[in-house]
Amino acid sequence: MFESVQTLIDEHRRVQEELSDPAVHADAARAKRVNRRYAELSRIVAAHEAWLTAGDDLDAARELAREDEAFADEIPALEAGLAAAQEKLRRLLIPRDPDDARDVIMEIKAGEGGAESALFAADLLRMYVQYAAHRGWKTELLERNESDLGGYKDVQLAIKGSAADPSQGVWAHLKYEGGVHRVQRVPATESQGRIHTSTTGVLVFPEVDEPEEIQIDQNDLKIDVYRSSGPGGQSVNTTDSAVRITHLPTGIVVSMQNEKSQLQNREAGMRVLRARLLARQQEEQQAAASDARRSQIRGMDRSERIRTYNFPENRIADHRTGYKAYNLDQVMDGALDPLIESCIEADEAERLAALGSDAS
Repeated sequence: MFESVQTLIDEHRRVQEELSDPAVHADAARAKRVNRRYAELSRIVAAHEAWLTAGDDLDAARELAREDEAFADEIPALEAGLAAAQEKLRRLLIPRDPDDARDVIMEIKAGEGGAESALFAADLLRMYVQYAAHRGWKTELLERNESDLGGYKDVQLAIKGSAADPSQGVWAHLKYEGGVHRVQRVPATESQGRIHTSTTGVLVFPEVDEPEEIQIDQNDLKIDVYRSSGPGGQSVNTTDSAVRITHLPTGIVVSMQNEKSQLQNREAGMRVLRARLLARQQEEQQAAASDARRSQIRGMDRSERIRTYNFPENRIADHRTGYKAYNLDQVMDGALDPLIESCIEADEAERLAALGSDAS
């Protein structure tokens, strides 16, 4: 694996030169891609330099210890430092998901449990909004379909970050959230204090950076307009502002009525449609590559139960990684980092093991 470092160092130098070209910055999309790659390569270059320095320090200590035994006391700590630097570099050399730097579109849908599931959908929405705020990300509510008791039958949220480093990207962290989230608690509608189990589904799509990235033939679209039926002000039911977009080749349907403007709803609908088409395209490519390993942490099965939220015990458990903690109240306020880190670490360990088996 380490043999590839020099190739990446050479690429880092080329990308650095590319960033000094004014023509790159004249194209916003290209500049964004180049900056992302530069940030990713810079971490590898820095880790490689730290590894070399740690090795040099250990060699120097061993050399000095031959003349003065006092230097021998430093060797164990330097050996540990070299091992840590090597492991950090090794992890950085794992092939990264090319979508990690992307923003995301998230859909939260009520599942089994009726009104309680819809209420939990609203709780999950708040959790993700709070988590995004903690990380300095921006959120935009694209669409919502409210239930009678104040929850959501379904809601769509765009989450946007600004980090150039792909490892700090929105998709890099939230791609593990897709699946079925199970909640165990006493519903507000339960008069006898019995604990109910409900489920809510979460879908996460990487957002398309540029519209040109996913080509959509306008002849492949069927666009219907109708009057909004949800919240949105006094004019919500008086104009045909809601939009339903059907992509005929795939059958994907996107409906938007959150905005009062038909144009705004159409633009939001196209954002969601592009994200779904990108996800579909990627799934088809992965399915076609029979030798491609799929992450067990972020599986293709969107019906998989990934997590349980047990309110009576204040317990949160991730069924993929075995992570368990008794701070559910904090998690619901957006303290998701330990949960997500457990997924990232498990995913990295799996990919490291795959690289090892490929090398053998």
